[in-house]
Amino acid sequence: MKFKLIFAAAALFATQAFAIAGIGAHYTPDVGTSLKEANRSDFEGYEDKLGFSHGSFTYIQGFGFKAWIDMLPFIDIEGTFNIQFASYNAALWVGKGDDAKKIPLEIELGGTPFAKATPKYIAMNGDVSVTYPISIPLFPIRPYVGGGLTMHLNTFILNKQFVVKALEKLGEDIPTDESELAKELAEKVVKLAKDEGLNKSVGFHLLAGVRFKLPIIPIAAYANAKCYFGGEYDNDIDPGHFAFEIGGGFAL
Repeated sequence: MKFKLIFAAAALFATQAFAIAGIGAHYTPDVGTSLKEANRSDFEGYEDKLGFSHGSFTYIQGFGFKAWIDMLPFIDIEGTFNIQFASYNAALWVGKGDDAKKIPLEIELGGTPFAKATPKYIAMNGDVSVTYPISIPLFPIRPYVGGGLTMHLNTFILNKQFVVKALEKLGEDIPTDESELAKELAEKVVKLAKDEGLNKSVGFHLLAGVRFKLPIIPIAAYANAKCYFGGEYDNDIDPGHFAFEIGGGFAL
């Protein structure tokens, strides 16, 4: 009899550990996404007078939000929005050799949570996932596997081709002094960047994860690993297609 009571109490403990629904926030690194450095390259017709370069990054990281539903039979559903970013330096160069003057480019991108600053690559995605939970009796954890659709939104990379486009927009009234030209070119780059917007595309993803929740207490923790397929990126970006989500929140 005592064994049956203990077993029933443990089963009740386990069933109460799973929530009807929850909402949370998480840290989300993507260790594979990278940008190669571009050393100084001069513009055609301005050799040794006016050039451009940008820096690199080897991963992006950020944060996200998640909501999930566990009450459906056989499957769970979760929705996620992530935003990840990394900084890279970009600059115009006036002159040549040791006497060259470096003019850092600062970009203000509308629709992102950054003011005018060093150029940043920003990747945002919204995921809708259907997962299959794996029951582990007597333990307040909920492993699962699944997949779903992903909406990708990515910023462009400020590269030489983009600056050449800005140079062409200056028209015929181009200053003969390289320093003045660089100043006007930097202003034109900022204006064009504001109008560039985000690259939008659709792909899909696979995921494996686990949620942990003690009974009665309305707090849960979770960890996901996601592999992304499809999506369109700037040509200079090497997408990692792999990200983690580690966080927690409220669950009822």
